[in-house]
Amino acid sequence: MVDDAHGLGVLGAHGGGSLEQQGLDALQAPILIGTLGKAFGTFGAFVAGDAVLIEYLVQRARTYIYTTAVPPAIAAATRAALRLVRSEGWRRERLCALVQRFRAAATAHGLPLLASATPIQPLLLGDAALALRTAQRLEELGFMVSAIRPPTVPRGTARLRITLCAAHRDQDVDALVAALAGLHAQRSAA
Repeated sequence: MVDDAHGLGVLGAHGGGSLEQQGLDALQAPILIGTLGKAFGTFGAFVAGDAVLIEYLVQRARTYIYTTAVPPAIAAATRAALRLVRSEGWRRERLCALVQRFRAAATAHGLPLLASATPIQPLLLGDAALALRTAQRLEELGFMVSAIRPPTVPRGTARLRITLCAAHRDQDVDALVAALAGLHAQRSAA
């Protein structure tokens, strides 16, 4: 089973996600879980698998049974987004360049990044209160960065969740890294 929430639309030569990037098929990963709210820009999620699995989920998954169907306009927007992901690779290329730019600059400043090749870049801070304060300070500086803390992540591994998108400019990434480096230096000096 592969949960490819961060890979679909951005990883692989055609945006097929982690499976495409690793050269895997449905036999090697018989269950694929993904979200439509990231690279596809709509909302919802899905489970892909064989007919037996899908029928089981349709009959037994309470959250599926007691939910409302996706509105037709959202389904149409998701299909349009899928066509764009497949046909317009320039967004993936741009995003990849921004991720590389961010990681190189953050590493050069000694920022504690966790491994990620996706547009979701985790910056480990450890302490939940520190993550919240840092996210708040970044917002004051004009950057929207989420603090992720327990119980979402294990105690002692609170982090910032930095999300890059193809619409960001190089100077946006540089300014964010400068702000993060400044806040990091302030903490180190204290």
